[in-house]
Amino acid sequence: MTTSTLTVPARFNGPPGSGNGGWCAGAVAARVGTTGAVEVRLRKPPPLDTAMEVGEQDGWTVATRAGEVVLQARPGAEPEPLAPVAVGTARAAAAAYDGFADHPFGHCFSCGPERAEGDGLRIFPGQVEPGTVAAPWTPHDDHTTLEATWAAIDCAGAWAAGIGERAMVLGSMTAQVLGLPAAGVEHVVVGAVRSVEGRRHRTATTLRTADGDLVAAAEQVWFEIDPTTFG
Repeated sequence: MTTSTLTVPARFNGPPGSGNGGWCAGAVAARVGTTGAVEVRLRKPPPLDTAMEVGEQDGWTVATRAGEVVLQARPGAEPEPLAPVAVGTARAAAAAYDGFADHPFGHCFSCGPERAEGDGLRIFPGQVEPGTVAAPWTPHDDHTTLEATWAAIDCAGAWAAGIGERAMVLGSMTAQVLGLPAAGVEHVVVGAVRSVEGRRHRTATTLRTADGDLVAAAEQVWFEIDPTTFG
């Protein structure tokens, strides 16, 4: 039974014409009603500026469009946080961000370099060591929402997995947000690869304060796609 609707504003895109996976996952996770970790699966590209019906189905909170499940969420297992990375190390890594030279989705709300300062999050994860990336992030006032926090711990996983070499999109994400980030305060986002199975990449991400206090942690599954046919 439908209980409400969910609309993803066009500003919060990932690939062209589709919602940013982390932002959309956070939006439906907020409807689950738990302070613990939430598992979200993205079954179809989330549409922009289009109302999706939100209800319950087989133990999941689901967002549907035309009767098809787009997003589904339920309480999940607590993710294992990654080790802290120093702010100076993250700054140096971000300066060499691969996405500056070649980005499959340059207008992505989370990691797109073509987004203006204060609009997109502009999180640019660069390599710290093989399989691990990091970036500094100072949120603006309207980036301190739950949805934006999920977006902040989204794309670092993809860059750790090599999205610059092979386009991929988020298939599922399990995250726990311990608190919202403070506006105007520098944070550090870290991403790392956990395993690779064919087109499937398992990754982890964390968001910490500059002092290393944990703000949020996530684990994701990414799928390689052909960006010319996606969606």
